[in-house]
Amino acid sequence: MSVRVLVVEDERAIQVALSGLLKKEGYEVELASNGEEAFLKLEDQVYDLVISDLALGRGPGGMEVLAASRKARSETPVVLITAHGNEKIAVEAMKAGAEDYLPKPFDNDELRLVVRRALDRTRLEREHRLLKERIEKAYGFGSIVGSGPEMDRVFETIKKVAETDLTVLIRGESGTGKELVAQALHQRSPRRDRPFIAVNCAAISRELVESELFGHEKGAFTGADARRVGRFEASAGGTIFLDEIGDMPLETQAKVLRVLQERVLERVGGVTPIPLDVRVVAATHRDLESLVEEGKFRSDLYYRLKVVPIELPPLRERRQDIPALTDRFLTQVAERLKREKIAVSTGALEKLTMHVWPGNVRELKNVIEQAAVLARGPAIEAQELDVFEKKNKGPKVQVEAGVSFTEAKRQMVEAWEKAYLLRALEENEGNVSRTAEAIGMIRQSLQQKLKELGIRAKSPGGES
Repeated sequence: MSVRVLVVEDERAIQVALSGLLKKEGYEVELASNGEEAFLKLEDQVYDLVISDLALGRGPGGMEVLAASRKARSETPVVLITAHGNEKIAVEAMKAGAEDYLPKPFDNDELRLVVRRALDRTRLEREHRLLKERIEKAYGFGSIVGSGPEMDRVFETIKKVAETDLTVLIRGESGTGKELVAQALHQRSPRRDRPFIAVNCAAISRELVESELFGHEKGAFTGADARRVGRFEASAGGTIFLDEIGDMPLETQAKVLRVLQERVLERVGGVTPIPLDVRVVAATHRDLESLVEEGKFRSDLYYRLKVVPIELPPLRERRQDIPALTDRFLTQVAERLKREKIAVSTGALEKLTMHVWPGNVRELKNVIEQAAVLARGPAIEAQELDVFEKKNKGPKVQVEAGVSFTEAKRQMVEAWEKAYLLRALEENEGNVSRTAEAIGMIRQSLQQKLKELGIRAKSPGGES
């Protein structure tokens, strides 16, 4: 894009000289001979740079042009040209918001340098602002679609704790959006301009997890040919997100606990403690209380992590959000593929709303993306969702005749949930903890759901 420059100068010779030099640099140039003419142009046009003489004869001078430019578009840089002996006034202009000043007489190289420096700074500031806006859109509240009391509590908690350094534990089934919540916490915190490092603890092998998290020194083990900075150290000043922390080995848990308690770490093979300033956000779909009881998770680490708990509800418990989520995913697909946004038929939306979604929001996103790409018309039709129906086929249910649509839907969902959970309990010999882990639910949530459905589960050990 071309750069537009407004030159405000009452001396014709300087006008011509400035205009010629700037045009050689590839800039578009407009001229104003006095302050009033500059005011009109600033009201009517947008400029990337304003160059004005401080003294413009009779009428408004350069200081007034500066004020008018900042009022019209505050981010436009203004460079003032000053006569010999007016450097003091130029300094006052800088305090008032001028980008720079050029004392007369100036040479061409000096002018080029000042202009490029001013344009580069504003360009970088604009790019930084746009980047922050894109990040906020992608990872701020705008990225989390949700309504109802449970999601309202999630948003309220994020607002309250984001500005602090408190450790947060996000709990919820797989696919509920735990990393989006962690990103929102980071983006609303004073650490937003520092790194956000996400670590999936379940995806790192037991042999490498400590090296990945804490780094290692050269020669610490076979193959350690050079010093390596770990994820904790790389996130210094920012936020580290420990996803699926329930899968972390016990010996590693002890070292994470030390980081939380003492704010220091040691690389594998190292002996020197390294001070660390980092915020820890953890997440899990597992029942940490049961893991503590079984000796698979440290109780002291559990309480260190659970300073501020955030519970994300599964998608089946917030079906009212499915239409908004569907629309969001259709928009994202259209933007990514650079094609017109496809619609979704009423029948298809009803089918989406009726589904139980064991994979939660992640599963819904995958289904929508697939359906949007494969749709044969301008809208996704109900029959085009057969693929995911077969993939997630559940038990058949019967609905009483003559009931309303809302009541029929409630009966179908309740029957599906009851049949699904009874089968899951049977496969796990009635053990609630094992069943919860197998189907990706938190034990307390499963117990509450069983109570709602009137299911009484007993394990061999008497658990219910």
